[in-house]
Amino acid sequence: MKKFTDTLLKQVKNLPNDAGVYHYFDDSGKLLYIGKAKNLSNRVKSYFRFSPHFTLNSKLNPRIVKMLSEVSSLHYIIVENEHDALILENSLIKQLRPKYNILLRDDKTYPYIYINKKENFPRFEITRKVLDNKDIAYFGPFSMGARDILNALYELLPLVQSKSCLNSGKACLYYQIKKCLAPCEKKITPSEYLPYVEEGISYINDKKRLCKDLETRMHFLAENMRFEEAMLLRDSIEKISKSSTISQMDMASTQDLDLFAVNANNKRAVVLRLFMRQGKIISSSHNFIYLNHGYDRDEIYKRAILEFYQFSPLTSKEIILADDFEEREDIQNYLKENFKTSVKLYLPKKGAKAKLCELALKNTQELLNNYTYENAPIYEDLESKLQELCHLDILPLRIETFDNSHMQGSAPVGGMVCFENGKFNKSGYRQYHLKSLDEYAQMRETLTRRIEGSEKNPLPDLWILDGGTTLLRLAKDILDSNGINLDVIAISKEKIDAKSHRAKGKAKDILHTIEESFNLSTSDKRLQWVQRLRDEAHRYAITFHKKTKLKQDSASKLLQTKGIGPAKLKKLLNHFGTFEALENANIDDICLIVGKNDAKAIKKLYK
Repeated sequence: MKKFTDTLLKQVKNLPNDAGVYHYFDDSGKLLYIGKAKNLSNRVKSYFRFSPHFTLNSKLNPRIVKMLSEVSSLHYIIVENEHDALILENSLIKQLRPKYNILLRDDKTYPYIYINKKENFPRFEITRKVLDNKDIAYFGPFSMGARDILNALYELLPLVQSKSCLNSGKACLYYQIKKCLAPCEKKITPSEYLPYVEEGISYINDKKRLCKDLETRMHFLAENMRFEEAMLLRDSIEKISKSSTISQMDMASTQDLDLFAVNANNKRAVVLRLFMRQGKIISSSHNFIYLNHGYDRDEIYKRAILEFYQFSPLTSKEIILADDFEEREDIQNYLKENFKTSVKLYLPKKGAKAKLCELALKNTQELLNNYTYENAPIYEDLESKLQELCHLDILPLRIETFDNSHMQGSAPVGGMVCFENGKFNKSGYRQYHLKSLDEYAQMRETLTRRIEGSEKNPLPDLWILDGGTTLLRLAKDILDSNGINLDVIAISKEKIDAKSHRAKGKAKDILHTIEESFNLSTSDKRLQWVQRLRDEAHRYAITFHKKTKLKQDSASKLLQTKGIGPAKLKKLLNHFGTFEALENANIDDICLIVGKNDAKAIKKLYK
């Protein structure tokens, strides 16, 4: 059993009885864990025993024991109440990525289909924001297939196809091809239109029937040689049918509820969410979590619920759980206060809801048993091998790779590409217009701006830099100064006679960590994988640079026609950074850099 320092003992004994957030650090000052408490003293002391020696509480789970065995000191922040503590804890975990906290990347809002029944001729549309309006009916959330369901409604029903249709006053092509009933020419009344709306709602609530009718339509199109349209319907049917894990479950009620279930094997955990509306499960979603430092079911439930409702509205009054967890009441109170509505978060013991929980857990087991992702046999093996080679703290399931591009200091930009689940995730790519002129300062600016966006877009498991040890140390210094735990490696070209060597087919690249460098064989799969990530970042940054340079050149020529010469243009760009910023600047700010007449000419040009 670890012998704790007298310093830690004094810190634990002198904790206040206020609400707050506590941080555990190891002997090198590395952040290990962040937790919240309504009473800091009681919470932290519960981890330890003080008699006959200062040691660990024997009732802790293995993951917490492992974490505490590395603890050397702690810090804390006092807040007004437990609600504030929960918000601060969630924010700090996202930004600082403590080694033993669990972070789910559910950083998106799930779409809803909605219809405003107050309108004479309402249309189904998609939204990611739920308003408190009794006239609007919402259906969802949908983890996938929302757009396909919406398109299917307009394919099968003669609804108003476009908002502009109602204002045109004249029937359009949609009426001629029998996809609209021309309410714009009053060829149909609101009461006659209403049954089509009800039919659309019926389709949303019964996706099996929707898919069946779409298949009939698909076969009709194929028979009439309209193969491209038939293929689009085929793809839509596939997405709609996959949008719910348990699509036919019906509780014979009109109840709305959200369900969370967590399960794990010895390698990974899974979080499953089911969304029940009007007594039927309409969609589901799930996340896999790699268990780097052991399994903590309570922590996963807590993080899963907090992450989901940070980005999605609370439309259900009931949240049921397949298992209870320690801070359930705290999370329930947080949701009530945050959404200003009553919500019940509980574990059903019997009846239909308990059976639904059993079914959800059965599905989590199926997800674990059948776990796979594209190229998993290749990349999952490489992830663990790269972790072993570079002594990474966390298995790199999500990787961000950075590169900068410029032409003799002009149009400097930064590019970041994201690799996740065995493939490049284009939605995770980021572009940065930069002000710095040298490569070192450009990388500092790029990485700093990435960290600034970490609360909305959580940081990955690994950063890869296109550069050598100098940029690697820069990245490490930036992370350390922000208190962030994140693995970083770099890849650079081998230098021969002070020149980078890149012979065709024989790329001599070196991998770097803070502690050592690896000159691997060109056939080494780990090196080839990192090269592929680096090359994609390089391509992305260069493409963005070319577009930026072309735009700047065009803008420069236009400004020169207004008498703005190269010297003035350089001053303007040094101050505003980009032509977009110059275009959006007000005339007073521009006057600070150039004269009033020039500022007027610039604003006139951008009108």
